[in-house]
Amino acid sequence: MSSHPVDRAVFRKSSYSEGANGCVETCVRDSHHLIRDSKNPGRGSLTLERDVWAAVVSQIKQGAYDL
Repeated sequence: MSSHPVDRAVFRKSSYSEGANGCVETCVRDSHHLIRDSKNPGRGSLTLERDVWAAVVSQIKQGAYDL
């Protein structure tokens, strides 16, 4: 993990999360993916390297984080 300024970052929210509770937003900055809570964007973001982001997305698709 590393720190990148997010003042000019453009975050996106998935169209699948419209109306959903507890959404996240993502942004690509250089070779990193930034993730933040859509309800509290001013509280900061998590920065992941490209390979870590790919692993997280893969795990999500496999249902690893389903409740």
